[in-house]
Amino acid sequence: MCDYSLHSVATRPAKVGDKLVTTQFSNGLTRGFSAIGEPNVAVCLLAGTEVAFESEIEFEGGFGIFRNWKRERMSGGTVARFRQLNMSKPYVHHDSLEFPDGKIVMLTRLIEGQRATVLQLPATPQRQALDHNPASVSLDEIVEYRA
Repeated sequence: MCDYSLHSVATRPAKVGDKLVTTQFSNGLTRGFSAIGEPNVAVCLLAGTEVAFESEIEFEGGFGIFRNWKRERMSGGTVARFRQLNMSKPYVHHDSLEFPDGKIVMLTRLIEGQRATVLQLPATPQRQALDHNPASVSLDEIVEYRA
């Protein structure tokens, strides 16, 4: 939901319609999303959340210590789906964006100040049957749908 390096930052979950901005947080270790007007609160996205940027997405290119040398643009890329990668490695950045062409960019490489809107959150299982009659549905019968 939020990268490990944001654990010392105040957070809240994303909502549909949230207006976000890419932010370098005060811990200095990572970038992520904050709500416009709330620069000290990280907005955490669930895997599968879709966001639309106001313009083509800009990110740091290159590798390692040289990555600031080159600024790149995702040509035609304004819509992306949030993903988390390398979850088996606890102390690396996980948060990323996947674009319709399959390219993936780590959130920490996004240039600060880009604005985006949360279009939709990932689908979740319908739990009404469990809430109304817990004995009528087993957990094996619940199917998770993904966008």
